[in-house]
Amino acid sequence: MQQLTDAFARKFYYLRLSITDVCNFRCTYCLPDGYKPNGHNNKSFLSLDEIRRVSRAFANLGTEKVRLTGGEPSLRRDFTDIIAAVRENPQIRHLAVTTNGYRLARDITQWRDAGLTALNVSVDSLDARQFHAITGQDKFREVMSGIDAAFDAGFEKVKVNAVLMRDVNHNSLQTFLNWIKDRPIQLRFIELMETGDGGSLFRKHHVSGQVIRDQLVQQGWTLMGRSRSDGPAQVFTHPDYIGEIGLIMPYEKDFCATCNRLRVSAVGNLHLCLFGEQGIPLRDLLADDQQQEALMARIQGGLGRKKQTHFLHQGNTGMTQNLSFIGG
Repeated sequence: MQQLTDAFARKFYYLRLSITDVCNFRCTYCLPDGYKPNGHNNKSFLSLDEIRRVSRAFANLGTEKVRLTGGEPSLRRDFTDIIAAVRENPQIRHLAVTTNGYRLARDITQWRDAGLTALNVSVDSLDARQFHAITGQDKFREVMSGIDAAFDAGFEKVKVNAVLMRDVNHNSLQTFLNWIKDRPIQLRFIELMETGDGGSLFRKHHVSGQVIRDQLVQQGWTLMGRSRSDGPAQVFTHPDYIGEIGLIMPYEKDFCATCNRLRVSAVGNLHLCLFGEQGIPLRDLLADDQQQEALMARIQGGLGRKKQTHFLHQGNTGMTQNLSFIGG
């Protein structure tokens, strides 16, 4: 099997595949004014067959893990079929989705039956009113019911993402710890990242994950190792807790040194970094099954352009206007 490796000897086992940039939530840090269909020049999103072909190409290039992202991926009517199509590749052992949880309670059983193996749910606050204020949707109880439904459907662990924001939830660590004490939930604090549309919000609310990490260490939490297809989270465990805490800190020194993931946007562009420049088009090679070799060659060739690091520290957010544009 071929292997995706860049000029800095980083190996890529993990694909984040966006299938839509549409979202029905209006999170303050992503789409505060709601979704507007103006980012892709009216191109349609990848079809089921195109998703099948691109996932096959990545599987043949050594990809072991795929995460379906958006926007909100479950808004696609063919979402269950997409799960099944990606899972046709035996090389892809882990298939995850990041969701706002809107349709979780209704659909999680059929997603699992189709082949979904892991689940990330966005929950930025455990206070229903604050959740409503952040997301623009009064859906806290529905999302919580969806997480319960995931456990009922057979998921042994659920990851929950919370974007860490100063004066919003950065003082809520103990509330989250109480919630995961007896639940197999990995609660992941994600540092707020600057995007093209979100500069003022970033300056107002960014806080380093170091604040959380210092508290965890003081309370006896210890850092776990990571496997080659894991995401970027630093994961901490504690003997008194069933749950875990993860920290994603993109502004920390050497964050990019362990990069193992690539991205394909909902319109079929390969993005070498969430905060890179214009993507590499793949869609012209997704029309039929005869172009798989050319598709794989373009993906491999594109890796030669991957930079050693992002440039967020200099305020360069690349082409990422908001996090739904490529899929976070």
